[in-house]
Amino acid sequence: MSTRDYLTIDDFNLSGKTILCRLDLNSPMTPDQGILDDKRFRSSLTTLTELEDSRLVLMSHQSRPGKVDFTTMEPHAKQLSKMLGRNVKYIDDIFGSNAVSEIKKLKNGDVLMLENVRFFSEESMKRSALEHAGSVMVQRLSPLMDFYMNDAFAVSHRSHLSIMGFTPVLTSIAGRLMEKEITSLSRGCEGNTRPCVYVLGGAKVDDSLKVTEHVLANKKADRVLLTGVVSNIFLAANGVDIGKPSMEFIRSQGYADLIPQAKQLLDRFNDQIGLPLDVALNKEGERVEGSIKLLKTTHNPNLPIHDIGLETIVAFSKEIQNARTVIMNGPAGVFENEIFSLGTMELIEAATESGFSVIGGGHIAAALYKLGLESRVDHVSTGGGACLDFLAGEKLPGIEALKESAARYRAK
Repeated sequence: MSTRDYLTIDDFNLSGKTILCRLDLNSPMTPDQGILDDKRFRSSLTTLTELEDSRLVLMSHQSRPGKVDFTTMEPHAKQLSKMLGRNVKYIDDIFGSNAVSEIKKLKNGDVLMLENVRFFSEESMKRSALEHAGSVMVQRLSPLMDFYMNDAFAVSHRSHLSIMGFTPVLTSIAGRLMEKEITSLSRGCEGNTRPCVYVLGGAKVDDSLKVTEHVLANKKADRVLLTGVVSNIFLAANGVDIGKPSMEFIRSQGYADLIPQAKQLLDRFNDQIGLPLDVALNKEGERVEGSIKLLKTTHNPNLPIHDIGLETIVAFSKEIQNARTVIMNGPAGVFENEIFSLGTMELIEAATESGFSVIGGGHIAAALYKLGLESRVDHVSTGGGACLDFLAGEKLPGIEALKESAARYRAK
C-alpha cells in the first residue's frame, strides 16, 4: 500500500477490472473537428498504456456550451486510437441504455469513449461529492464499474460531477498523470531542494499574489521573481511610474485595486521579492530598453511595457540557474511577438539548467513547446488555473475527493 493520502494504480491489481477513467482531452480544434494539439492526449498515454489488461471506460469534455468547439468526443476517440495503437470505440451516449449495454460487452483490453460529459447539464453544477453522487449519471454508471480513476488534474479545481460524483460510491484512484502533478507541484522545498525560486508572470495577477503570499509566508520558497503584468502591479506599488498604457491595461483588467495588496507584500517580504531592474518598451513595434531608475526619475515616454529588460534577464537567469528547485508560471512579456519573447525564452532556458524545474500550464507551457525544450524540464503541468490554485495552497476539490475516498477505503 502507498503511504500517500490518496490511492494509486500501485495499490491494486487492475487486470480484468472495469475502470471509469476521467481524462482531460479538451483541445484546440480546427473548424472541421480536427485536433490541433495532442499534448493532453500524450499526457494520458502512460496511464492508459499501463491499463492495457483492464476494461476502460473513458469520460472527458470538449469546451463548454455556447463555444464553437463544443462538440462530440468522436475526434478524440479517433486521435487516441491512433496514439494508443488500440481501438478506442466512441459512443454518442453518456449513461443511457446504449452506454450501459456497450459497457457490459467490454472485454479485457477494450477501451470505450463516452460522449462529452458537458452535454449533460448537471456536469458543471457546483455541488459536493455526496450531492453529485445522487445524480442519475452516477446511479446508472457506478454499478457497472470496479473503480473510478481521476487523471484529469487540469479540471480538478472544479467541483464538477465527473470529477467528484463517483468518489463516494466507488474505490477511487489517481491516474499516473494526476500522481505526477501532485508529486511534482508539492515537491518539498526543504533540504537539498533549496534554494527554491518561484518565477511568476503573465496576466493572472490575483492568482500570482495568492501564490506569492502563500509560498513566502509558509517558507516554501526562498525567492519569488516577478515578471509580466504581475511585476507591473508591484512596480506601481513601489512608486514606479509604469506609464499610461500599462496603467490603463491594469485598470481595464480590474487589477488596479490589487496595488495596495502588492504594496503590503513588498513591505512584508521585500528582500524575497525580485522585481525587474529594467523593462522593454514597445515603441511602434520596436524594442526600447529602459531602466526602472529612468522611469522613476525622468518623464515616462508613455510606451507600453511588453517585456523585462536585458539587465533583468541576466540577473533573474542567474538566480534561476543556481536554484535547486524552480517553479515557473506565466510568461515574462508579450511572448507571441518575437521582439518581446526574449525574457520568456531566456528564463525558460535558465530553468532547464536548475536542479529541478516545474513549468505551469497555459502560455508559459506554449512558449516552452515553441522552444522545443519540454524534454529538458522535469515537469510541465497540464493545468493553468488548477496549477496556480495548488501552488497557492488551496485545496482542489478533485484531489480532496480522492483523499476522502482513500480514507474510507482504508477504514474498511
